[in-house]
Amino acid sequence: MGGAGGGIGRWPAEDRPRERLYHKGAESLADAELLAIQLGSGLAGRSAMDMAHDLLSRYGSLSGLAGRGLAELASVRGVGPVKAVRLAAVFEITRRLRSRNGPGRVVLGSPEQVFARYGPLMEDLKKEVFRVALLDAQNGLLRDVVISEGTLSASLVHPREVFKPAILESAASIILLHNHPSGDPTPSREDLRLTRQLVECSELLDLRIHDHVIIGRERFISLAQRGALTGEVG
Repeated sequence: MGGAGGGIGRWPAEDRPRERLYHKGAESLADAELLAIQLGSGLAGRSAMDMAHDLLSRYGSLSGLAGRGLAELASVRGVGPVKAVRLAAVFEITRRLRSRNGPGRVVLGSPEQVFARYGPLMEDLKKEVFRVALLDAQNGLLRDVVISEGTLSASLVHPREVFKPAILESAASIILLHNHPSGDPTPSREDLRLTRQLVECSELLDLRIHDHVIIGRERFISLAQRGALTGEVG
């Protein structure tokens, strides 16, 4: 007799993490064991567990690994494009599950709600990403749009690209968001300058910028709370 009731000796060594998860639950597995299951297999002379330990050693933690780009993961010997895609997918699923607004309509009425929604999606990124959240009159999220990826600057974040989707969506207001890969959300001069430029443009369009939230590692800064949207902060 085999199947689910088999003892540990009935499973091939490479499948032991799967068996432990099946019988004892996912919470009983170490990070390397969970990662080995996602890798599925190793390469000649190296098991999936060996490769999982190597990856955790190289990047420091699951969080560090989750922040790497697809191309970088695919370039690691023994990972390749297929396993890299598998890892990227499970990390993105995790980010979306951690985006804690629950089912149904998403309301972004405070910086805390914005961070709860977008912190898990953006705090681990290794490059700056600038997004715009489009809101209805009750601060409900209509959709969000990635405007640029790379170092934040006026040349990359052009007002036309920021406001065009809001106009097409008939949004009542928008929230600007970007992350700091360093983990420190303290706004730079360029952050403040760009925010003022976009606020000035929004006034001409009669479209309110509700906030500009800068996301760091497990923390954020709201430029609206700091008065940077009204020119109170220099």
